Amino acid sequence: MTNERWELLEQVSGSAKADILKSLLEAQGINVVLSQEGIGESIYPVAVGPLSEIQIFVPLSQLSDAQKVLIDYNAGIFEDLSYPLSAEDKENGVPNQDQG
Repeated sequence: MTNERWELLEQVSGSAKADILKSLLEAQGINVVLSQEGIGESIYPVAVGPLSEIQIFVPLSQLSDAQKVLIDYNAGIFEDLSYPLSAEDKENGVPNQDQG
């Protein structure tokens, strides 16, 4: 692994949103590291307030791409995407999202 510099992309409240953003960014080929201070991930997790804050870091070389993904996420671009079914899905009778 290189000694690339990591930059703060976003700070969110709660691990659910942090995990969603991490997965979305990784699906776009962007490396992600989550960092949390305090007791938010302890045996009794905290989901609100300053103790629930999670920082999302990305490599400096991918910061611009990550910012674009974050803008699209906040604009709702990823909410209603339909994906064509694979041949295997069609064989197994998986309904297309458009078909419900």
